[in-house]
Amino acid sequence: MIWNSKLYLQFERERTRAARDLLAHIPNLNPRYIFDLGCGPGNSTELLVETFPKATTIGVDVSDEMLQVAQARVPSAQFIKDDIDSWRPSGPADLIFANAALHFLSDHHSRLRELVVSLEVGGVLAVQMPNNIHEVSHALMRMIAADGPWSSRLVPIAKSQALVGSADEYYELLAKNCEELDIWQTTYFHPLANVDDIVKWFEGSGLRPFLDALSPEEQLGFLARYRAELTKVYPLQSDGKVLLRYPRLFIVARR
Repeated sequence: MIWNSKLYLQFERERTRAARDLLAHIPNLNPRYIFDLGCGPGNSTELLVETFPKATTIGVDVSDEMLQVAQARVPSAQFIKDDIDSWRPSGPADLIFANAALHFLSDHHSRLRELVVSLEVGGVLAVQMPNNIHEVSHALMRMIAADGPWSSRLVPIAKSQALVGSADEYYELLAKNCEELDIWQTTYFHPLANVDDIVKWFEGSGLRPFLDALSPEEQLGFLARYRAELTKVYPLQSDGKVLLRYPRLFIVARR
């Protein structure tokens, strides 16, 4: 996928809130080496450096543009270009942090198990994944993908989107390799200025796989239809804003 840090950071406060909540649930830890998988523009890496200033913090991402922004933002951290689907820690991993990244992988279930096993004994894997595949915002993406001149290209993309599972599923997947395992879900309700802001939000995340497969002209057509459908299902609040419902699943596992 082609990532754009400016699009992603338009809603930095809202996106970083989940990273802060995940970080707050990490048990007592004095890490030497921290890996921030899918670090993006460095907003989560910055939190990690502030919380664990004595640790060596390494951000991992596949996007050159994101890594450039992250390095400028957090000069005290190290950054490497790698695919988090196949990445392996280069040293002892005391904390592996993955905020809104692993759900993009084709098989994040296997990856979660591999990451726990790669931890040092006593180390922690902290993961947050948007659990909004069934939200109307994403159902409309799939509907428009299937109903247009682009359907032959976009339907396979829609079908390949990984589902975030239940708490029971992840517990059974990870418990046997964990000393402690904490799993919970939080649903955020983000007040946004209008439906256009919902479109901008997902242009920096969930819409990317669809848009990347389209020509610039097709992208405009897809977004126009998406905006029109959103208007029908996101009512204006009394102050004129719209509420974006956003469930997120959290996992904190200590090996």
